[in-house]
Amino acid sequence: MQGKQEKIFLGVSMSLIFLLAGLLLMMDTDPEVRAAGGTGVPASGGQGWHLLDPITYENLAIFPVISTQHPDTSDFTTLDEALASGDVVVTEQGDYLRRTREGIAQTMPPRSGAQVNQLVLVNRGKRPLILLAGEVVSGGKQDRVIGKDRIVPIGAPPLPLDVFCVERGRWTGGSDKFAGAKMMAHPSVREKVAVEQNQAQVWAAVRGQAPMSSSVEVQSQAGAVAAAPTISSRSLDSVIASAAHTESYKQIYESRAVGSSVENFAEQVQRRFARATNGLKGERVVGVVVAFGGEVAWSDAFASAQLFENYWPKLLRSYVIEALTRHATRENASLDDARDFLHPATGHFREETEPGVYRWRESTAGKVAQIELEALAPKPMTLHWLKVLHAS
Repeated sequence: MQGKQEKIFLGVSMSLIFLLAGLLLMMDTDPEVRAAGGTGVPASGGQGWHLLDPITYENLAIFPVISTQHPDTSDFTTLDEALASGDVVVTEQGDYLRRTREGIAQTMPPRSGAQVNQLVLVNRGKRPLILLAGEVVSGGKQDRVIGKDRIVPIGAPPLPLDVFCVERGRWTGGSDKFAGAKMMAHPSVREKVAVEQNQAQVWAAVRGQAPMSSSVEVQSQAGAVAAAPTISSRSLDSVIASAAHTESYKQIYESRAVGSSVENFAEQVQRRFARATNGLKGERVVGVVVAFGGEVAWSDAFASAQLFENYWPKLLRSYVIEALTRHATRENASLDDARDFLHPATGHFREETEPGVYRWRESTAGKVAQIELEALAPKPMTLHWLKVLHAS
């Protein structure tokens, strides 16, 4: 009898051991519980994201956001691509001419003159257009940046487009149409556009007079005084006086005095970034979390690797410009810091929707703001996810 009980006990024990082993194996292969050092650690953005170890250079750290999800975003076009092909036209108010059925030129929309904070955009192409806050367009009476993330559908009527000026000293000349500058305003400017929506603050940030975060440290953890920024307000004043008299964002940050530092820095970061992300299996980079010194301050993430790759060259240079405008500390943010930054923001909530086209959401809590651009067609997906640590 005792032998029979021992056999039963042994059988039950072995079954429990096999069950426990199976559970542990399932947990080990779950992509949401992978350990750091391999394909990354799980992020908290709710998109199946993971983070890789940071790519660091000087005071800039970039954490690649990777995903196993690969939705098709080829149905959409970007601003630079559409302007270059002629599928999209951007003009000053009153300068867009539409032909009526009788062949008579008609100005659309019916407003008499140009306005600083509004342009006209027409999508003549066969794909919906993605616009991101902070994208620079050049021409017209002065260069502008897009004021808000949105989608412009196929066949939409001429759109009054909200923008901000980034060329304070000009209101004449230029082409009637705008061209893509292939630039994204750096975070200090972009935050004033996307979150603050304040023209005076945008102008101040272009001149380096409005840091994105008020918590920038000028001393390292060891107590040593950090090096002064490569791009300071004083150096920008000098560039404006010599090479960018109209305070054009494009002319300032592509000038010989500033542009060479930006390109050299960007090349160093891109080389490291390519090496760190080469050879991913089943996963691709869809975004980044960005830290300046020891402060995680920014994140751009996209629905697909294809979209990320389209925006990456100008996003990288925008982060580099921001790094060069900050004190050159050698402190580095940790992987946990970056992971925490991807937690969804909670707090004050705003939403705008164009039925059947897109939904725009903003969540703000303290110094953190989060913006999501969701396409509603051809199927719902979050095309762009932005999070920023801002000053006010």
